[in-house]
Amino acid sequence: MKLKSFFICIIAIAFVLSICPPLSAEKTGEGKQEQIMLSQKAYTSRVAVRQDANYWFDKGALCSTYGNNEAAVKYFQRAIALDPNRSGAYFAQGVSYGQLGQYKRALALIDKAIRLKPDYGLYYYGRGRVHLLAGDKESAIKDFKKAANLNDEDAMNYLDTIAEAK
Repeated sequence: MKLKSFFICIIAIAFVLSICPPLSAEKTGEGKQEQIMLSQKAYTSRVAVRQDANYWFDKGALCSTYGNNEAAVKYFQRAIALDPNRSGAYFAQGVSYGQLGQYKRALALIDKAIRLKPDYGLYYYGRGRVHLLAGDKESAIKDFKKAANLNDEDAMNYLDTIAEAK
């Protein structure tokens, strides 16, 4: 008997819910509208991110830091496509190509960064490191000296280390 009463109550509740309009129909409509607006904002935000060179540069830097230079190259390329005058993206992409053993590509990209920002010692130091990886010690030393003249500490330290070793 108790089970029969229970099922009758469930059926009665289901019937009432099926024929009665929601108590807050207007709020439900507003809620749907608000949800649609939030979805549109999220989509717009994702589209904006895709158009942000900083976003892609940061992703590339993170990949590069953890050794995923193949992905880093792609992310830096997106940053360059969105901001063709961003010297740091050319430099970072060049360094990643250097880590991948593609020295000609690496040097061409770092040269582009240097053309965009010729007084930045880090770029000469980075190019010097790629020259070292490629086995061109003479060119590397020239770049380290240029970087040191532009007050790049890493280049100064490297040149001091070489001088001490002699």
